Amino acid sequence: MRITVIGTGLIGSQLATELTARGHQVTTASLSSGVDLLTGAGVDKALTDADTVVNVTNSPTFDARSVDFFRTTMGNLLAAGERAGVRHQVVLSIVGVDQVTELDYYRAKVLQEQLLRGGPTPYSIVRATQFFEFMEPTMSWSSDETAVRLPATPLQPIASADVVTALADVATAAPLDGILDVAGPDRFTLDEIGRLTLAARGDRRPVLLDDQAGLFAAVRGDALTPGPDARLASTHYRDWLDR
Repeated sequence: MRITVIGTGLIGSQLATELTARGHQVTTASLSSGVDLLTGAGVDKALTDADTVVNVTNSPTFDARSVDFFRTTMGNLLAAGERAGVRHQVVLSIVGVDQVTELDYYRAKVLQEQLLRGGPTPYSIVRATQFFEFMEPTMSWSSDETAVRLPATPLQPIASADVVTALADVATAAPLDGILDVAGPDRFTLDEIGRLTLAARGDRRPVLLDDQAGLFAAVRGDALTPGPDARLASTHYRDWLDR
């Protein structure tokens, strides 16, 4: 297949490598290669002859400006895909994204999904839980040199490599015209993740339970954990930390 991967960050770079290893013809597109989804520059060229497009771009901000980012970029990508005759558009999103209306970024991702579903091309949405790689940055938002403060938000994080495998499987299959949730095998509260992570790093700071601390303080209940039909990956967080 001829597949264009939009975005070359943590997920996009791994996905391009995975799809190439599976024998597909892969084009990568990002600002560094002259493709600007906000202006539309270079998008038509990047989609030339593509069967499938996988969009793993991210907004440069997590505030209200992310709404305009996803509105514009999704519109430009769908229009270019229709011109190019793309047969499958895939987007990476977040498990439970429509349940956390307090966060601007989550509302922006919901809009992106809505635009994709209402677009002209068969589609698939892969919703992933939080990546293992983002756990330490998440902790840093509410940490200082004496302690780490975290809420007891239930999460079921996943290794980025396992997200890539799921995306590659979806991108090379028939469009879902729906949503696939993917998650790691183990459920924790965020403060538990904090303690596991600090212990693995030899960090002696205590983790203090604080339901007002950090981004995930806005999450209510188990909104960010997957339902019973989710695809569960095999990589455990404790094993990933050990490696």
